[in-house]
Amino acid sequence: MKVVVLGAGVIGVTSAWYLMRAGHEVTVIDRQPGPALETSFANAGEVSFGYCSPWAAPGIPKKAIKWLLMEHAPLILRPKPDLAMISWMVRMLRNCTAERYALNKSRMLRLSDYSRTCLAELRAETGVEYDQRMKGTLQLFRTQAQLDASAKDVKALAEDGIAYEILDPSGCVRAEPALARAHNRIVGGLLTPNDETGDCFKFTNALARLCAERGVSFDYGRTIRRLIVDAGRITGVETDAGVVPAEAVVVALGSHSPALVAPHGLSLPVYPVKGYSLTIPIRNPELAPESTVMDESYKIAITRLGDRIRVGGMAEISGFTNDLVPARRRTLEHSVTDLFPGGDLSKSSFWSGLRPMTPDGTPVIGATKVKGLFLNTGHGTLGWTMSCGSGRLLADLVGGRAPEIDARDLSIARY
Repeated sequence: MKVVVLGAGVIGVTSAWYLMRAGHEVTVIDRQPGPALETSFANAGEVSFGYCSPWAAPGIPKKAIKWLLMEHAPLILRPKPDLAMISWMVRMLRNCTAERYALNKSRMLRLSDYSRTCLAELRAETGVEYDQRMKGTLQLFRTQAQLDASAKDVKALAEDGIAYEILDPSGCVRAEPALARAHNRIVGGLLTPNDETGDCFKFTNALARLCAERGVSFDYGRTIRRLIVDAGRITGVETDAGVVPAEAVVVALGSHSPALVAPHGLSLPVYPVKGYSLTIPIRNPELAPESTVMDESYKIAITRLGDRIRVGGMAEISGFTNDLVPARRRTLEHSVTDLFPGGDLSKSSFWSGLRPMTPDGTPVIGATKVKGLFLNTGHGTLGWTMSCGSGRLLADLVGGRAPEIDARDLSIARY
């Protein structure tokens, strides 16, 4: 089958990989000059199979009010006269119940655990290198209230058979020795030892090269104008270079996916939530993290990527703005220097990207009411984590094969 994948981020490229392996003729189209140059470029670097939770959770509305008043806030709201923003926020608030949180987290854990298996198999098959480490994620609690609130996550991990350890301050230091200097600021931690780290940009580029070597076509620098649908079936994609015929189309355009599918009667509740990152050269390896430390107070991940530290986080609801706000940089610097003072901030690079978020935290993967049109988008902060599982699941659905995990509640039909 001739399949066109729209988007060359980590979701689009992994989709192309698994579609190619399934025997399809695959073309990837992207407006950028190469792969992983938008949201996948400088994300936090954590591959969080266990640390995997929806933003919509019990208590979030009350916490949000407090966060909005903090100097170093994990949540920033820059309101606009935007109906899509208002609708998305209302739907997210409706998911902030214990029942919906448990359902959404279970869906996310199912997909992320499947992705763990898929990534391991892909790595074994290809030998792909991307500054990967397999040393877990340490969710770090600065207050007893944070540690107590983690009980709901621990319950979900236990129910889904995900490995975890609850650590006291000394245990946190054993897991991450460089935290010894911040020992008095820690009350405990939650370690998910099967989590990994890695450079998403390096991974996506390496996989794109492997795809190209095996026959996948990449058409970069193309503006995607519209989907071509005839009698309820997808027949191609119109770009600024002409029409690309297709028997199936996969939309993996992140936050830009809703606008493309809306003319075909598809209301896709994906909205951009901006995140920020710093990439800092490591001066002294003994003062740097071994893997990923998630600073729960600021919702910031601090990750070791080779000879660099990647500091990423925050959720800014501001529409399709990609400006670099100096106050966000100060928050990233505050978190990392408080815990790991070993980086050279004078040589750091500051970046922002638009995460495609659904109101329930779960991505949208699967078929639509338009025959031959498939979605693989809405992964929020977990696109890197869920990429391989999402790509393999998508390829099975496109090919009409029964997927290895339950995908019925992952499609757009759940809305």
